[in-house]
Amino acid sequence: MAIIPLERKPLTLAERTYIPQILGGLKTTLARLLKPTETLEYPEQRPAIPSGYRGVPTLVRDPNGREKCVSCQLCEFVCPPKAIRITPGSIPVDAPTAHVEKAPQAFDIDMLRCIYCGLCQEVCPEEAIFLQAQYSMSGYTREEMVNHKDRLYELGGTLPDQHHKWDKKLAAEKHGNAH
Repeated sequence: MAIIPLERKPLTLAERTYIPQILGGLKTTLARLLKPTETLEYPEQRPAIPSGYRGVPTLVRDPNGREKCVSCQLCEFVCPPKAIRITPGSIPVDAPTAHVEKAPQAFDIDMLRCIYCGLCQEVCPEEAIFLQAQYSMSGYTREEMVNHKDRLYELGGTLPDQHHKWDKKLAAEKHGNAH
């Protein structure tokens, strides 16, 4: 098999002096100089957050301020980087919600390990964990980047409960005791 060399046409004078390339670069530079600025003065100005953004995972309470998490540990098991740690705890027998479920004694999310995948939110049967639109988390130590249960509830706040699970069971129990 013979190798046939490619014949190239000779460069023109303009191509040999790189003038077209220099002019193309200057054109790009001038276009950027004349374009209005896109700089945001962060953190005073923040970019718009797109819908469906997966931010910081948090715990939420129901409209009556009760914990929705029942310490089933599904989020801990499904978390790919193992960023979630739950210590199950029991609800005292004399508590008004003692007949419903158990609650977490400790619930920690290590934000240095979290990859914001959203699997914890998808797997939660009680809709107790949600990814909020917060994207700016910072700290000086590793310990500051671990969100404990109280911090998770502070970040998550209260969300409407579509199921009214606690209220239905409380109402059913009251109705059952009345007969």
